[in-house]
Amino acid sequence: MITNFAMAFSEMGLGKVEITLIAITSLIFPIFFVLASKNLDSKGVFDWMMEKPNDWVGKNK
Repeated sequence: MITNFAMAFSEMGLGKVEITLIAITSLIFPIFFVLASKNLDSKGVFDWMMEKPNDWVGKNK
């Protein structure tokens, strides 16, 4: 037996401000996630380490 469940925003106690913030966050988060992911891949980290080899944490002095 399949049942559908849904609640209105008003039943959850969400007002217009909270719904607006949720909508804005839902739109902006994926964009920033993709942009950050491009910079956090292993090649990007390796290139950064080779660009400034004396600045990274694993360098023993």
